[in-house]
Amino acid sequence: MRTELFDFQLPEARIALTPVNPRDAARMLVVQPDAETCMFDHHVRDLPRFLNAGDVLVVNDTRVIRAELSGERSRDGSHALVSVTLHKRLDGCRWKAFARPAKRLQAGDRIRFGHGNSSCLTGALDATVEARDAGEVILAFDYTDVVLDEAIAAVGAMPLPPYIAGKRPPTPEDAERYQTVMAARDGAVAAPTAGLHMTHKLLAALQAQGIGIATVTLHVGAGTFLPMKADDTADHVMHAEWGEVSAATASQINAARACGGRIVAVGTTSLRLLESAASTDGRVHPFAGDTAIFITPGYRFRAVDLLLTNFHLPRSTLFMLVAAFSGLDTMHSAYAHAIANGYRFYSYGDASLLYPVDRTT
Repeated sequence: MRTELFDFQLPEARIALTPVNPRDAARMLVVQPDAETCMFDHHVRDLPRFLNAGDVLVVNDTRVIRAELSGERSRDGSHALVSVTLHKRLDGCRWKAFARPAKRLQAGDRIRFGHGNSSCLTGALDATVEARDAGEVILAFDYTDVVLDEAIAAVGAMPLPPYIAGKRPPTPEDAERYQTVMAARDGAVAAPTAGLHMTHKLLAALQAQGIGIATVTLHVGAGTFLPMKADDTADHVMHAEWGEVSAATASQINAARACGGRIVAVGTTSLRLLESAASTDGRVHPFAGDTAIFITPGYRFRAVDLLLTNFHLPRSTLFMLVAAFSGLDTMHSAYAHAIANGYRFYSYGDASLLYPVDRTT
């Protein structure tokens, strides 16, 4: 499909630079595709009104690491300042990262991060550039495993989305607000943003109503912020991200489905992982590994019945996903409604609860 089909005009004023407080006070546009597309304005705290006992809410428990690193490159006696955003762990000591400016780096270069930071072991975190491909590098750090994790946490910074970081400096509040209340497993370099709306109070209210809560893990990569460069969706290559669906979660989802319950994905990350773990009959299986699933209109959903998600970028893979779920025309109408009615977009923005387009035709 032509990428231009997923374009729309978004006023800059609609981009949220700070979150609402409390989290579940964010607005929620309920979108029910039909012949006339029904849309209803609510708030995330109203979510229990739209779910039934026996449904299962699937949340992503990934935790954002301090993946923004600034350092000094050294090569043959010359030095240059560089910054990197870690986005995918390869093994105990190696990470893929986006580098700025990448042209200052080549294989064999040494980069010294965090010198002068007394909380980081010897005050430093050093790495060797193993390879560079355009703006992406592979870094081999001198530390490994838990020691490396602690060093990154000591010298790194919270990787706010570029459209926020370019407009305002990070604040101490971002370190807490850019994590979900479910965050438990370190590894993401971007938040699963629909999950930012969840609160312990809301989750407890859902459980009291007989709605199950299941967890999956998808370590969101910085590729989620990369623009779509291809003119046709067939030419786009997704960045792979690591995810896991446990046997217990798979069993809980399958049991709910067998009893008529609906599976409600909190965020496109949860949805993409469940669809990666599902077979053609809709059963979800235990899964651990990389997924690079790219969902566009025409995709037949297997595992997810409802989707809670934020409002996404024009021409983005995530807008393509929601267009596949609820229909392209429906989502253009929904986004036009959201823009006209002051909804806030992107990571710190408002949410939409999407029902699926009729898949029987």
